[in-house]
Amino acid sequence: MSLVVESPPVPLRTDAHGVWRIGNTRVRLDTVITAWKQGDSPEAIVESFETLKLADVYSVIGYYLHHRSEVDEYLEQNRREGERIRAKIKQQFPQEGIKERLLARRAALLNKES
Repeated sequence: MSLVVESPPVPLRTDAHGVWRIGNTRVRLDTVITAWKQGDSPEAIVESFETLKLADVYSVIGYYLHHRSEVDEYLEQNRREGERIRAKIKQQFPQEGIKERLLARRAALLNKES
């Protein structure tokens, strides 16, 4: 018996927005690598995201280990972009006084119904 050594393609794809996803799922590369870096096993990651295949998670982690600097750069770009978007949303929709505004709106609706 002889073994055939082959390298199946890494199950990564980019969506229409340039986000790297695992296989045919909507699970992001960021999600899998972050979970793994925080100590989750591939099995635990698959338990958390039922659409993932265990072999795909192992393959993606292997890809990360072989291309760490490129993937870390991608993850850092995503982190910075997320911070930029959160700051923009916070500026457009200030959180200060939101509870009071919502309670006032609710009271006004209740008064109209009475």
